[in-house]
Formats: sequence, structure tokens, C-alpha cells
Amino acid sequence: MGTDIDGAIESRSADGCWETEADLLDFRLGRDHDAWDCLFGVSRASGVERPLFDGRGLPDDVSDPVREAGGIDYQHSHTYATWAEIAAVDWDAPLADGPAWSWVGEWRPGEDGELVLYDVPWATPEVSEAAADVFGGDLLLAPSEWPRGGEVHLNGAVYRPVILTARMLVPPDEGRWAAVWQAMRELAALHGDDNVRLLVWFG
Repeated sequence: MGTDIDGAIESRSADGCWETEADLLDFRLGRDHDAWDCLFGVSRASGVERPLFDGRGLPDDVSDPVREAGGIDYQHSHTYATWAEIAAVDWDAPLADGPAWSWVGEWRPGEDGELVLYDVPWATPEVSEAAADVFGGDLLLAPSEWPRGGEVHLNGAVYRPVILTARMLVPPDEGRWAAVWQAMRELAALHGDDNVRLLVWFG
């Protein structure tokens, strides 16, 4: 058994009452622990030191369906964010003060031959072993242990330590969470940015 996400999107009507607009389960987000860590600080295992919207609990004025669904004893890590807050996120701001332990930036030549960031994967044993060969040390040398400015050349790519950003873990315009943001954006166009919010919890 693992942890699952649940939640809802609400909007505030003209009379000030919050109403449920969508069930978060309908977006089929799956178990994306890296996204959960970035957005809500759930696992704290990926190198995120400053999650975006963690530890807020649920507001007192939630809609009745949210109050009922989110109030079960085994649920935890309740939090929320308005669309105004989500729309204001700097997706490229660092989420930590230093390089992530297990993530690495994979740089490859672009169309003009200059290196561009191609991907941000977990460091494979092959990359860690190559780092140990280059820098010395243990057989598996984590990117956060590489010397400042250090990089590893392997199979046509250049690997460098990275400080994680929200764009790396939850790209705002692609992937499953993009559909959540789009739904909130459309509701905000009707109700206003401060009158649409995402509520989540885990269990």
C-alpha cells in the first residue's frame, strides 16, 4: 500500500460560498511523488527544501463535499492554493540551497552546437560511476558530492549537478498537472483568480 493523492477544485460564488467544481481524482494524476514533493512537501525525498504550498491545512470555509471527503482519520498533509498563487509561481526559482542528491542535469548539443539542458533525470549508476572515475571517491558518487563546477562527459552528453526548480519537477505547460492548471485558469476567467482554489490531501 502506498500514498495516494485526493482533492478538489473549488470556486467562490457571488454570495461568498465555496462550491466544488471538480474532483482531483478525475485528472488521473497517479502517484507522482516528485510533483507532490515540489508542490505540497509530502515526501521530502527528492531534494526539495522549499515546497510551494505545504502545510496549510484546509480552510474553514470549504464546500461540504470537500469537508466530507477530506475529513477521514487516515488522511494527512492537507493543504491548498488559490489560482492567484499558482499563477504567480516562479517555476524557475530554486527549491533548495544546494544541488539535489540524486538528480542530475543532462546537457546535449543544440541545433547551433551549444549545450542545452535536455533532461533532468535521476543519476544512473553509470553516471555515478563515471563521476567517481573523474573526481575520485566512492564507486557511486552522488551529484551533490561532485566538486563545484564539476561535470561528467558520457555517451555524448554532459552531466552536471542541478538545483531543482518547479519547472523540472512539475512543468506548468505539459504533463498531467497541466490539465489541472488549465481547468483552474478557465474557472478563474469566470470567477476571478482569488476565487478559485485547489485543495489536496493524502492517504
